[in-house]
Amino acid sequence: MVDLYNVETYNADTGFKVGYLNELERMLEKVLPYAMLKSKPNLESRIRTLKKDWVIVYDMLNGKDNSGLGWDEHRQMVVVEDAVWNSYISMDVSATQSQPSKPNQDGSTFSKKKKKYF
Repeated sequence: MVDLYNVETYNADTGFKVGYLNELERMLEKVLPYAMLKSKPNLESRIRTLKKDWVIVYDMLNGKDNSGLGWDEHRQMVVVEDAVWNSYISMDVSATQSQPSKPNQDGSTFSKKKKKYF
């Protein structure tokens, strides 16, 4: 992604221009020839995940009540004292838990497809 951004061909004001996923797919094919990664759904899904994870880190460092949270440039990671971290996660439950699946009417969380009768 950084290499693609540095080339500046697909840069836009708010991200990347249309077609950047296809170029990213070609770039990955050169580095990982047998990975068979496709822009849809593989890369699109991974980019969505990265955006979601980045928002969490960004909010930690730039959001309100972020006193005591910092960025260690040398280690490239968020640094925080244990007491501050425990206080942070008690305020933001999403920092420690994934969202639960919504249960079906019978209480299960499995996906059910309805049968079609013709």
